[in-house]
Amino acid sequence: MNLNLLPALDALLSEGSVGGAARRMHVSTPAMSHTLARIREVTGDEILVRAGRQLVPTPRAQEMRERVRKLVEEAASLLTPGDGGLSHVARTFVIRAPDGVAIVFGAALADALHKEMPRARLQFIPDSEGDLSDLREAHVDLDIGALGEQASDIQSVPLFSQKVVGVVREQHPMLSVPITAKRFAAECHVAVRQRGRMSNPIDSALAEMGYRRFVLLTVPSPYAALMAAARSNLVATAPARFASSVQGPLQLRTFQLPLKFEVEQVVLAWHARFNSDPAHRWLRECIRRLLSGASWPQASA
Repeated sequence: MNLNLLPALDALLSEGSVGGAARRMHVSTPAMSHTLARIREVTGDEILVRAGRQLVPTPRAQEMRERVRKLVEEAASLLTPGDGGLSHVARTFVIRAPDGVAIVFGAALADALHKEMPRARLQFIPDSEGDLSDLREAHVDLDIGALGEQASDIQSVPLFSQKVVGVVREQHPMLSVPITAKRFAAECHVAVRQRGRMSNPIDSALAEMGYRRFVLLTVPSPYAALMAAARSNLVATAPARFASSVQGPLQLRTFQLPLKFEVEQVVLAWHARFNSDPAHRWLRECIRRLLSGASWPQASA
């Protein structure tokens, strides 16, 4: 088999579509279709077959998937430059993280990456959807969040402990009275859709005290929640570090929640295949240094 077909086969099996594989390999869709035809000819197998509107792998393709992936990764590691050659790295690093990380640290991280690896790119994607399988399938390089228990093939390092605070606009009427759990629950709230959670810890803590809040608005990110709070009397909750970094520009006030719940540990996670990857290792260390500080810098309006 022509070894040049292996990266394309890996992309086809990972993406499950000709178009997705073409984008991943930076070639046209017709070119990838031609490559798939060559792979079918060489292997004597259809590799991907249509099921309704989707393409699904054949039994043989499923058997080949992990072996092909390992072969491609081993070949890539052999050709990856050492720490002294990171300037030659040309790849896109995909980071899944809360939007606060991208807002506060995105520019600084991109600047540091460009100085070390001028040909590399950085892409942040929202943390509202997906799971750790995206790390295994190489759709995501690094995952930042309170991820809970992880499988043995997922590596992680702690970044910081995350405390949640209440957030309202500076002239909110609630600030003129003691903020009790009863008063907090009585307000109209804006909540954030959270990945992988059946219940919100705020709601669970209120329920233990016999209260229930009314969530008038649900948004996909903490920043969207804070923007809503800044423009209305809605009450938001957000990670304390992020809230403190944007409260000035957005004219917000934070307050301690009259609730009891555990402080979350935010970690940086990646798949074990990248443990020895010099470029990946450099980026992990850069993120750890930036995010592990005692406080976050003020974000600009």
